[in-house]
Amino acid sequence: MSTTETEAPAAPPPPPAPPAPRPAPVSFWRSTAVPSLLSVLMALVVGAVLIAVSDEQVRAASSYFFARPGDTLAAVWTSVTEAYAALLRGSLLDWRADSALGWIRPLGNTLLNATPLIAGGLAVALPFRAGMFNIGAEGQITVAAILAAYVGFALQLPVGVHLVLAVLAGLLGGMLWGAIPGVLKATTGAHEVITTIMLNYVARYLILFLLGTVYFQREGRSDPISPPVADTAQIPVLVPGGALGRLHWGLVLALAAAAVAWWLINRSTVGFRLRAVGANPEAARTAGMSVPRTYVTVMALAGGFAAIAGISQALGTQRELTTGISAGLGFDAITVALLGRANPLGVVGAGILFGALRAGGLTMQAQTGTSLDIVVVLQALIVLFIAAPALISAIFRLRTTGAGVGQLSKGWNG
Repeated sequence: MSTTETEAPAAPPPPPAPPAPRPAPVSFWRSTAVPSLLSVLMALVVGAVLIAVSDEQVRAASSYFFARPGDTLAAVWTSVTEAYAALLRGSLLDWRADSALGWIRPLGNTLLNATPLIAGGLAVALPFRAGMFNIGAEGQITVAAILAAYVGFALQLPVGVHLVLAVLAGLLGGMLWGAIPGVLKATTGAHEVITTIMLNYVARYLILFLLGTVYFQREGRSDPISPPVADTAQIPVLVPGGALGRLHWGLVLALAAAAVAWWLINRSTVGFRLRAVGANPEAARTAGMSVPRTYVTVMALAGGFAAIAGISQALGTQRELTTGISAGLGFDAITVALLGRANPLGVVGAGILFGALRAGGLTMQAQTGTSLDIVVVLQALIVLFIAAPALISAIFRLRTTGAGVGQLSKGWNG
């Protein structure tokens, strides 16, 4: 008998293992909108406590709390409801106005304040996706405003051409200023948090210097202010006749930027690369992606989004250049990006919310005497609750579904 005849038959190969079940996709509403809305709700609740505590009538009534507790509770209710009602009248609809135009004008003020916040929020949110933390939106807004305003008041060009050229100059300035920390990180490893903070100071003192020169300072003035932007370079109002106040087409530009950012992140090859670098730079490098080039690209794009905020301020809202052209918008943009959880749709909603707080806060202070600092405290509380998703999940018994602030900005330490 041969050897081949005595060998046992080979065992059949084992059946292939069933594929592992894919986790169910988490919707934008559940992962982003619900936790963010609940964070805003908690901030309003804590803000109501602060409004009541700071109200003189509430403090006077509380001295007789044990004798007349109803008076104290009534004073608290009156203080909080009047303050928040004034906030709504100043930001959404003024139901006490005499005309229909007066009813909707506060909405225009909200959207006007939201325009640069949306663009600035995108400038912070996009680098988040690449694991980077862009603190330099303030400087990028300032440099873009400088170039856009200069083209706007220094050149005499036909209608249409002048505005387009001023917008392009602002975009170029913002992108170049944003690319600087990207180049430094790609070539030397310098951390973008440090370089963007330092560039904010450079931009701040640059505008101070320029507004003291004959090229930028308005003739006959000693204060730092530029000549007004020419009519041919101004961004026109969105609704003629003043129905929405000074709201201009910069809002459309900011919303278009949000749409571009969404497509860039979710549908483009560039967006895939920056998300891959943000998830794991070493794995992206192994896959053949250029990590240094991604750093430069994402920071230049972020500077371009921030430039839209500077352009809207210089050519649409103020229509002149001053040292307060940015007014802290770049730092508020960080809050907007965190509240929107680095999602372009969320950034739009967060920008409108913070625009409403800015617009309504003035009305709240004027009509009820509530300090405008309460609005700043509300913004800080929103960030606090956004940064503590476990706390929100525990209070409202939510399942943890989205990334917290620490995960969004995980590139901060690397």
